[in-house]
Amino acid sequence: MNKSLCWITTAAILMLLCGATTAVKVGDVAPDFARADLAGRQVHLADYRGKLVLLNFWATWCAPCRKEMPLFSKWQRDYGARGLQIVGVSMDDDITSVKQLLVQRPVQYLIVMGDAKLGEQFGGVLGLPLSFLIDAQGRIVARYQGESDLAVMEAKLKELLPHH
Repeated sequence: MNKSLCWITTAAILMLLCGATTAVKVGDVAPDFARADLAGRQVHLADYRGKLVLLNFWATWCAPCRKEMPLFSKWQRDYGARGLQIVGVSMDDDITSVKQLLVQRPVQYLIVMGDAKLGEQFGGVLGLPLSFLIDAQGRIVARYQGESDLAVMEAKLKELLPHH
């Protein structure tokens, strides 16, 4: 059995054993949530209807997550005017470590704090990074688990953004 199939099988077994909800799938409406950003303001996912949203679950200790952050900032700068909103969901337990990382590595997109409950709304976050591409109607159009091919991800979001 190849490694990715082993990982998927193990994840599925863990979800069954832990009673996790089934993972949201491409085509599903993304669950709405309200979370505090790093300044304490409430952010509702539904407020971004009408935009293409890249929802990225990450953590400060996750090397592939940190690798994605500068590119996500570039995408926010390059495609924000065309309707892209990137929302990073930190799965760290402590907001202090998140703020410290962002002082060293600032980003150009919104960061909110997540937790296990929010992760469960998206079917359980069993590995980081985990990203969802959500269209203007709130439907999940792509799901990226683990270290993803960022060129493929960018091509997909460019395909979905309005052309100027």
